Amino acid sequence: MPTSGGAPDPVAPEAPPAPPKSHPASWEKRYQATVVGSDLATSGVVIGISAFVIDRVAPQDMHAVGTALAVICALAVCRAWSGRMLGEGPEEYRTLGRGLIVAAVLVALGGLLFGALEVQPWVFIVVPVLALVLFPQRYLLRRMLHRRRRRGDCLLPVLAAGSNATLSDLITCTRRESHVGWRVEAVCTPDGHGPDGERDEVDGVPVVGTLEELSRHARRGGYRVVAITADQYWNPRRLQQLAWDLEGTSAEMVVAPMLMEVAGPRLNVSGVLGMPLLRVTAPAFTGGRRLVKEVVDRLGAALLLLLFSPLLLMIAIAVKLGDGGPVLYRQCRVGKDGASFTMLKFRTMVPNAHLIRKTMDGDNEGAGPLFKMKRDPRVTRVGGLLRRYSLDELPQLANVVSGRMSLVGPRPPLPEETARYAPHVRRRLLVKPGLTGLWQVSGRSDLTWAESVRLDLRYVEDWSLALDVAILWKTVRAVLAGQGAY
Repeated sequence: MPTSGGAPDPVAPEAPPAPPKSHPASWEKRYQATVVGSDLATSGVVIGISAFVIDRVAPQDMHAVGTALAVICALAVCRAWSGRMLGEGPEEYRTLGRGLIVAAVLVALGGLLFGALEVQPWVFIVVPVLALVLFPQRYLLRRMLHRRRRRGDCLLPVLAAGSNATLSDLITCTRRESHVGWRVEAVCTPDGHGPDGERDEVDGVPVVGTLEELSRHARRGGYRVVAITADQYWNPRRLQQLAWDLEGTSAEMVVAPMLMEVAGPRLNVSGVLGMPLLRVTAPAFTGGRRLVKEVVDRLGAALLLLLFSPLLLMIAIAVKLGDGGPVLYRQCRVGKDGASFTMLKFRTMVPNAHLIRKTMDGDNEGAGPLFKMKRDPRVTRVGGLLRRYSLDELPQLANVVSGRMSLVGPRPPLPEETARYAPHVRRRLLVKPGLTGLWQVSGRSDLTWAESVRLDLRYVEDWSLALDVAILWKTVRAVLAGQGAY
């Protein structure tokens, strides 16, 4: 029997028996059918209305038929309806966007091939309008799926294998992030026992065998995901053999790369000399994408200031009438590369709040260097309402326009906080602080200090324009819900 070390097995294992036939769960089929049906129905309505409007000017019936066929073929070829893509994070939206781009190209090429030069409205108007409808529709369907997953439904059964510590981390993450759709139902450990050597379970999940027995349990258990976490047992030959053993089953093999806080565009798999290598590129702090972010930040903040100007005026009047104190609260914060700047907010506390704070150290409910209280007596009645919906943050748009802050980034820290930063935490200062960020859409004031730092560092390491768009979208929902704001 092989040991838990890295030495190869002296004898090749016998060929495993043929796996039992397994099929996607009924909820997966229903959800896939719902997505495909809603996409087709919406596309038909949009294209039909467009045909009626355009045909009133210049009847071109084949344009509508050709566009419909192009959309159907492009979405199918680009795997926008693949069961593995649906509900799987940003990849679902990327495949949908790629499919619509391909559809527009097909319509344009069809117009050139058949001499239908009136195809421009279908390429530059109809397909973009279709995108504006399909993306929100997919989002609403995913929200319905996530709601069911929070109730414990529509989850994929997972068999995990690795060390007790890494399995415990995986189980905790899947329970906390239920929207991912994983439920760890069984685990395999190096010795077939739990962490204490007596209980045959890890965080309430039963241990069904050792790592050597993983293949047999995976083929017989009907699992949809086989998750491999870190352990010295795993070597290239054993992982390859496991992948072969899972062929013909419904199980997808997932291997944790042991780079838990590095993800997204920084990770790329490439083959060199016949070996698969996981490349980790350096985080981007300069360059074209950062220039785009800078332009979008300033223009976007300026437009938002103009759009919200009536609301800003009403809030200013309410704050002033509340107790006659100043409308704005100015506070020194630390920005990019440790440079200090004055951050603007609507005042939500009594004018002498900083003096009262010195007597309240024993009431601190925050973690780390942050001072937080769920029922802070210094907060005014108007201030409580502003904080609940983050309206007190709106003046920070002026900081974004001036270039001191960004629309999305790490939370802007106080000087006394940065003075206590560990070296790795100071990486938060490599980018501009943000009006919103991962901390805003992941719990806000309910986060512990360690969680807040982890999210900020994750943003610094994995930043992308797509991530910024996702955070801005989720911020609206988090603010309207008012969760974790105090």
